Amino acid sequence: MSILLIEAFYGGSHKQLMDLLQEELQDDCVLCTLPAKKWHWKARTAALYFMQTVPTSTNYRILFASSVLNLAELAALRPDLGKLKKVLYFHENQLAYPVQKCQGRDFQYGYNQILSCLVADVVVFNSAFNMESFLTSIGKFMKLIPDHRPKDLEKIIRPKCQVLYFPVRFPDLSRFMPQHKLARLEKVTGLKRNGDAYQLGGLPGQQESGALGGLMKNSNAHHESGLCEAQPGLCTTQHEGLPSPLTAPARLNKSEASESTNPCQEEDKQHLTFNLSNILSGRDYQQRPLHVAWPHRWEHDKDPKTFFKVLLKLKEKNLPFHVSVLGEAFTEIPDIFSEAKKALGSSVLHWGYLPSKDDYFQALCMADVVISTAKHEFFGVAMVEAVYCGCYPLCPKALVYPEIFPAEYLYSTPEQLFKRLQNFCKRPDIGETAGFSWAALGGKFRSLLAAEPREDL
Repeated sequence: MSILLIEAFYGGSHKQLMDLLQEELQDDCVLCTLPAKKWHWKARTAALYFMQTVPTSTNYRILFASSVLNLAELAALRPDLGKLKKVLYFHENQLAYPVQKCQGRDFQYGYNQILSCLVADVVVFNSAFNMESFLTSIGKFMKLIPDHRPKDLEKIIRPKCQVLYFPVRFPDLSRFMPQHKLARLEKVTGLKRNGDAYQLGGLPGQQESGALGGLMKNSNAHHESGLCEAQPGLCTTQHEGLPSPLTAPARLNKSEASESTNPCQEEDKQHLTFNLSNILSGRDYQQRPLHVAWPHRWEHDKDPKTFFKVLLKLKEKNLPFHVSVLGEAFTEIPDIFSEAKKALGSSVLHWGYLPSKDDYFQALCMADVVISTAKHEFFGVAMVEAVYCGCYPLCPKALVYPEIFPAEYLYSTPEQLFKRLQNFCKRPDIGETAGFSWAALGGKFRSLLAAEPREDL
């Protein structure tokens, strides 16, 4: 047990990362957590809790924690842990995190993260946007202090920083794919049938990523002096039009004409009710409405008001669509969710969190479009997973999204989002998610967690 994993908010992507590391590291790590409730209190008090509960051991060499934990407090309260190589992972940062109203306590959360960076040996961000938005905000943030302000903190912290994208464990989703899409996937990616299963061959990250290619930008960035130099996007293919209702049945009989370039996605078509068994067998393909997915937390920073406003505008114009709202809800749920559910009526296909990962991926596989309206996003695991499931992404032209998605998948205003959905008659491209798989990133995480303890404290 040379690696100590600490997660003060063990839920969502925080839990997903820790579970993956624990699975991969196996007996070489110990995991200490607090439940994903009352985030603000976890950020304030977790260090004191872990001081008392983290078992002592002479075997520890690495401490890996998310930035929810006040690492400075823990290192002071537990000098034995302060001597370890301390790796701090930022899923999000509080300097660029939107708040509904400015309160005195808001300063403390960002201040805690700055202190944690100062005591950490390595500071890791899940995207270049996350890193730069944090580092470049330190100076302005510290000006909130009335007097005797510390100086040059960015210069002290930046050399410790690097970008290491969030690693996603991509399962085999072929059992959820309609037959006409499997045929297209076999043609485009080299997916081969082996009895009733499918195998992927000769592609990077094949067991984790599903070998999808073309949509997302390459995540193999170069990290020098804590800076991530993003590579240009790889998507250059033009979108192909969806078959019309009259021509679709004939075209679906030909594998080369099955233009669904998504391995798991159902097509945008009109009419009829949703039938899972028919969809998985390829029937109802040409008759279903557009299926929109929104797989985000039910909180204000994901801007559900804008999302539902756009959908209700579609409904006012009698445009056929279905919607699946799949995100996780916490203690306080914005009123817009209950209001929107009632207003959307029969357009709602699924409403609520799916704790089963299989059920969640299956729901995404049946969607056509995945939408983000976020006012805050530092990586976007849900969007990456949805693209892997064959959804066509529509994201704000802001935050981390230009770092991950080429320009054709970005919109600047809610009006542009509405027009994209209104005119969504183009077939989605296949999404490239291999660069975000554990197969691609696992080696970097192992290197990060393989170092000797510090003896200079």
